[in-house]
Amino acid sequence: MTTADHRTSPRRRGDVLVRAILAATLAELRERGYAALTMDAVARRAGASKASLYRRWDSRAALVMDAVYELAPSPGQVPDTGDLRGDLLAALRQSAAVLEGPAGAALRGMLAEALPEPGRARELRARSRGTNRALMAEVLRRAVERGEIPPGAVTGPRLEVGAAMLRNHYLFHNEPLGEDVLIGMVDDVLLPLCRAGPHRPPPPSPDSQPRPARPGVG
Repeated sequence: MTTADHRTSPRRRGDVLVRAILAATLAELRERGYAALTMDAVARRAGASKASLYRRWDSRAALVMDAVYELAPSPGQVPDTGDLRGDLLAALRQSAAVLEGPAGAALRGMLAEALPEPGRARELRARSRGTNRALMAEVLRRAVERGEIPPGAVTGPRLEVGAAMLRNHYLFHNEPLGEDVLIGMVDDVLLPLCRAGPHRPPPPSPDSQPRPARPGVG
């Protein structure tokens, strides 16, 4: 590992410095993993002062979350395959590729830290950017435009299902996602869910209808 001394390196500011720190964080994750990552090591690798890290990120988890988001695919990066099934497979493959690398290991480490401490869990939720939700929203938007699904099929919970299944796999299985498993997620869960149309509550049963008041006896 090579590091630069921030005292002798050219002074960097703003986005240039942030990009250098996030790149150093990802390099540390790849080499050492989340458990061994320290703010000191990231600062040395980035050629920055530790104070410059803490001005922007108040904890290791906050820094790692922002670094991991650098790897996440953006909605515009999902190939337009021409149909909903192909787009869902492409989106899940891209997200799975990220989770198979240092991002997945970091996510497991952060959740292991956060679960016993409500404050840390709230911090993780607060820093979430909704990237996976936006990814799925783009896929379903295309499907609506093609006439594959009705607009009412695009609901908040349905935008979350794909990412939730991926997280569950990598958190509890900690192994690469096989193509057969990924295809099953799409064919058995996501496609039927998206094609089902908007959810409508069932009509009330006759027993639940209010009964008319009986007339009084005169």
